[in-house]
Amino acid sequence: MASKRILVTGAAGFIGSAVARRIIEQTPHELLVFDKLTYAGNLASLAPIAADPRYRFQRGDICDAGAVRAAFDSFRPDWVMHLAAESHVDRSIDGPGEFIQTNLVGTFVMLQEALRYWRSLPADAAENFRFHHISTDEVFGSLGEDGLFREDTPYAPNSPYSASKAGSDHLVRAWTHTYGLPAVATNCSNNYGPYHFPEKLVPLMILNALEGKPLPVYGAGENIRDWLFVEDHAEALLLAVERGRVGESYNIGGINERKNIDVVHAICDLMDEMAPDAKIGPRRQLINFVQDRPGHDLRYAIDCSKIGAELGWRPRETFETGLRKTVRWYLDNRAWWGDIRSGRYRGERLGTLVS
Repeated sequence: MASKRILVTGAAGFIGSAVARRIIEQTPHELLVFDKLTYAGNLASLAPIAADPRYRFQRGDICDAGAVRAAFDSFRPDWVMHLAAESHVDRSIDGPGEFIQTNLVGTFVMLQEALRYWRSLPADAAENFRFHHISTDEVFGSLGEDGLFREDTPYAPNSPYSASKAGSDHLVRAWTHTYGLPAVATNCSNNYGPYHFPEKLVPLMILNALEGKPLPVYGAGENIRDWLFVEDHAEALLLAVERGRVGESYNIGGINERKNIDVVHAICDLMDEMAPDAKIGPRRQLINFVQDRPGHDLRYAIDCSKIGAELGWRPRETFETGLRKTVRWYLDNRAWWGDIRSGRYRGERLGTLVS
């Protein structure tokens, strides 16, 4: 594979850092990480690759057109992978303004600067340039007991977060259709794995179980998600930017539907096996059902047959193998999450304010 120069926004975050580590560890490509380092951004997630000469980091805000322009003009990327986003539904309920600013305005800025840069390229470089926009299955709304989200499923976002991501998806489509910007989009299901900020379900349950704290489960725990191991997702994203067809979108799923309560039960059982604690006792007794999230979508599930047929991708991990690897990682990497739990996020409930 010929070496490419890849600009990745949001690469100090959970999915972005998995992409960044994969680029440096498994490809010949050069990488520029462009990240604002908000609360969920963590340079420690990039520590395994930070000394590599093909890695560089620029702190910047995707809403700052000047900073984005400088990154394009100095690094001269062949590909852009746009992952920077506010991503937590509960936080979007409490403070939707930041989601509109980052996910909509920030994506607009990225598209404008990518378009300017692309138009300046020689013909051969312009032909091979790609802008890859990474999004979520939540833009499609909520499924009933049957069916799967397909690439042609109508958008029906139900939270401020998913609405902001739906808007950004539409912007990318419009910039391709109107201006010809060579873009590809992907929509993924729920990710889990190492380096996940502990406000999300899986890491929160692992760490609370380790510390003997209550395990808050929304409603009756009947909400269903399709769980995708983050390293599998990173592999799919690199395939999409390299080989995806311009103007197309690809759904990426783990083919692992689970009720939230079943996810929590599985984590409890693994913690009892891998980190037994006589003082805490069986972790399932820590489960605490709490008032449901406002507007909580019942079920998400992905049909990822298109990316399988066109790009040859399938997830490598089952939910059981991926979850075991995830629990093991958190038990072995207390230094990574310890400072987060001591300061930036202490496990408090978010997303209860509705005005």
